[in-house]
Amino acid sequence: MRAEPHYVDERSGASYPIDEPRWCGDDGAPLTVSALPGITPEQVDTGARSLWRYRAALPVRIDAPVSLGEGCTPLVEKDWGGGRVRFKLEWFSPTGSFKDRGTSVMISLLAQRGVREVIEDSSGNGAASVSAYCAAAGIRARILAPESTSPAKILQSRAYGADVQLVPGDRDATAAEALRQSAATYYASHNWHPFFLQGTKTLAYELWEDLGFTAPDAVVTVAGAGSTVLGCDLGFGELLAAGQIARRPRLLVAQPANCAPIHAAFHGESAAPAFAPTIAEGTAIREPVRLPEVVSAIRRSDGDMAAIPEDAIVAAVRELAAMGLYAEPTSATAAAAIDVFRARGAIRPGETTVVLLTGSGLKAATTMGALFTPEGTR
Repeated sequence: MRAEPHYVDERSGASYPIDEPRWCGDDGAPLTVSALPGITPEQVDTGARSLWRYRAALPVRIDAPVSLGEGCTPLVEKDWGGGRVRFKLEWFSPTGSFKDRGTSVMISLLAQRGVREVIEDSSGNGAASVSAYCAAAGIRARILAPESTSPAKILQSRAYGADVQLVPGDRDATAAEALRQSAATYYASHNWHPFFLQGTKTLAYELWEDLGFTAPDAVVTVAGAGSTVLGCDLGFGELLAAGQIARRPRLLVAQPANCAPIHAAFHGESAAPAFAPTIAEGTAIREPVRLPEVVSAIRRSDGDMAAIPEDAIVAAVRELAAMGLYAEPTSATAAAAIDVFRARGAIRPGETTVVLLTGSGLKAATTMGALFTPEGTR
């Protein structure tokens, strides 16, 4: 008999009841939800035009989902470098990024359990998403963001009514300040809360349904904290356990060369990686909370990683825009990696490759403006 769903600390083996209002283990380690059985096509609620069509795959029943219509994003086939790929346009999510998948499920759980105020730290997209869903749920949101965050992203959070505090220093300094303040307010971190990953895993289920209930051969994504990697690992792992797919897709993961700690760990580099500012601001996380778990997920899929230089990211932004796809630089990092993975043989002719475009160029208006002014396009 399968045990009831519960929280698991994969590093120590400790477990905790799923009805406890916790976001980490007693020793401060990140948690996930114990293995779930997956679902079949018959269990997809086709009457729901959102990720909640996959609610049967969640570990607890949510009676009143906090939904803004997230999920069911377009999958568009295009030519890239002489080969066909399918771009998953996650910026069609309500707040303009893939983060809405995880946030909808996380905030739905917290609202159901009576949480009335939360704190979140983010470089932009996560903040906007948590702010929006808290507004929809009637939950007060306090957002901590690096003072260098794009003004458009800060504006979006404030528009939803969140209390936004800008923190001096980098993304990691913001996370440290959020942890300090979480002693008094529930920490609804998209990087820490295990139910955020339960929402993100619906991306795997949606691709499975998009492709006629089959899995792609490879999924290309960008990683900062790695939630798309972990979500795909969870979702495709459940589909594999349910006998709905024959194998996991290869997870092919890109990071900007200027901030690539997961890439360094994956390739076994002993020296600490150097860090420099990157145009892909959403990935600028030096110490990802779930770094070993992300590395394990990529290896489990027989995947690979690539570190992308800044000029290649800029070129990908422009090439995507030239074909009608307005992706922010963080998101375009995945597209920039296509040629790298194709040259290595990780993307193969005749196979189905999906590239996740996680956020809209509207999220980085200042940066995009610099790239597409007459001076910036020289």
